[in-house]
Amino acid sequence: MKLEVVAFDADDTLWHNETLYLDAKGRYGELLSPYQEPGKVLQILDENEYQNVSIYGYGTKSFVLSMIETAIELSGGDITGHLMREILAIGRQMLSGEVQLFEYAEQVVAELSAGHPLMLITKGDAIEQGRKIEKSGLARYFHYIEIVADKTAEVYRTILRRYGLDAAGFLMVGNSLRSDILPVLEIGGQAVYIPYEHTWIHELAVESEIAKNGYYELEHLGQLPALIEKLSRM
Repeated sequence: MKLEVVAFDADDTLWHNETLYLDAKGRYGELLSPYQEPGKVLQILDENEYQNVSIYGYGTKSFVLSMIETAIELSGGDITGHLMREILAIGRQMLSGEVQLFEYAEQVVAELSAGHPLMLITKGDAIEQGRKIEKSGLARYFHYIEIVADKTAEVYRTILRRYGLDAAGFLMVGNSLRSDILPVLEIGGQAVYIPYEHTWIHELAVESEIAKNGYYELEHLGQLPALIEKLSRM
């Protein structure tokens, strides 16, 4: 079937995101080092963050709440006002930073938008993600933009139903097997996996046999137009 729409993930597919978290975690580990060595601090933070996703969702605000919770836990409840201000400053810096596009990002979406309807599907806090989309300068290339709480097979089905799209003509491009690839394969869509070296550990997934045989993998975004051209001729 002809491709009806080419969809992109945003964070760590079109622009850098996880590097912001890595930098923040480095600062946070040092900040909490009087209570525990940095490696252990970050291990506990990661565990709390993973558990809190189901409550607070994805994004910087959820991350900041997890940092505060971890600080309370490690300090035995004696978190100081100074420490709280430093934690909030970390989050504020993350939220106010510039959006750094990946190499080829604008070139590729501009080229593909000339021949295919494009969709952007990103998960996280609506205000935060909306701000990043605006700062990126890429919104004008997308026919559809969806900000969702999570990416599951049912979420993808709902999006396709909303726009009257067939799963067989839907192609998703992203860096997360768990969020961008496996759910799309489950509903009968197509997927392109572009690994990112700093993908959050909780976005990784064990590759099933169907995944190994069911998606395309590229080294970088610049290779995508050639693949799309090939698929369009099939």
